[in-house]
Amino acid sequence: MSRISIPIDAITSRMNLSGRFEGMGSQSLTSRFANLRPIGEFFDFKRISKPANFGEAQGRINHNLSYFSSNYAAIFVMLSIYSLISNLQLLFAIVFIVGGMFGIGKLQGNDLVIGNWRATTSQLYTGLFIVAIPLVFLGSPFYTFVWLVGASGVTILGHATMLDKPIESAFSEEAV
Repeated sequence: MSRISIPIDAITSRMNLSGRFEGMGSQSLTSRFANLRPIGEFFDFKRISKPANFGEAQGRINHNLSYFSSNYAAIFVMLSIYSLISNLQLLFAIVFIVGGMFGIGKLQGNDLVIGNWRATTSQLYTGLFIVAIPLVFLGSPFYTFVWLVGASGVTILGHATMLDKPIESAFSEEAV
């Protein structure tokens, strides 16, 4: 059976997304949120309007995604925290796995000895894996991920589409 190839470049070039995410991994957390725009500018109700056509919506999205990128990252972080708080089973599974790995790491490769019982590091990791897999699946991470992507997409793209560009940027585009 042949592979199905999806032309990702055709999709990303239409929305000008090809180079937008290249430098994201190398940025530190403080520099990522250093250029947060003020709340009054982010929620400027005077600039909210329906775009006239797809070209205008695309221009707004391109401008607002780059201009408010830190604000959108903050929204994504807040929605992520909300999704974990509202899904306590998944939060417990994550805390259990991180705590278990931290505890096994504190042994520094030595065996765990409790009375006459001895467990090697590989046995502890195997036990953690066996217990963690059902816990993670009970926490429904796929549902949480799909909800997070959907909620973030609707919120961020909705804001980026509806918020008109400032007047200064409209004049700078028309300059010859």
